[in-house]
Amino acid sequence: MKGAPLARAKQEIYWELLVLRCKRRQEGAFEELVRLWEQRLFYYVRRLVQAEEDAWDVLQQTWLSAFKGIGSLRDPGRLPVWLYRIARNRAISHLRARYARQLPIDEESGVAEIEGNDNAGAFDDAEQVHHGLSRLAPGQREVLTLFFLEDLTTAEIAEVLAVPLGTVKSRLHHAKRALRDVLER
Repeated sequence: MKGAPLARAKQEIYWELLVLRCKRRQEGAFEELVRLWEQRLFYYVRRLVQAEEDAWDVLQQTWLSAFKGIGSLRDPGRLPVWLYRIARNRAISHLRARYARQLPIDEESGVAEIEGNDNAGAFDDAEQVHHGLSRLAPGQREVLTLFFLEDLTTAEIAEVLAVPLGTVKSRLHHAKRALRDVLER
């Protein structure tokens, strides 16, 4: 597995150079950044908000914030954490505005209520996992998405969520258990 750390190091160098190009407002640099990160960020945001059109709105707000704030990114190597943090903040702002008159979302709650028939047996493994994720509470879904699907370390997740490392580990443990429970049903 020597190649994995080397590949990640090359990727981080590429991201750093791209951030520097964006800071200098080089033509096409920000568009390249969007092209590289749009799918990943959309997938992440889509796990936080329910409707696809809301996810696109949140993503657009994320890109506007990133464009305005790229000059303040001190460590270009922290690009993934910075982008996920912006996306998370935009999603939370969106949820707060949308649900201002409803009960607050309980991130520590267990499995969300399941509506209609549960056809989990009809899915293959990847679809089963995505189906299971959709049944979890937003906080659980978020930590699992960042860890397994976006491949962030627990330390990076702690930065994105602005919580201590121990909290991330605890949430990850409980989220794994909740997902396992959903998938076994």
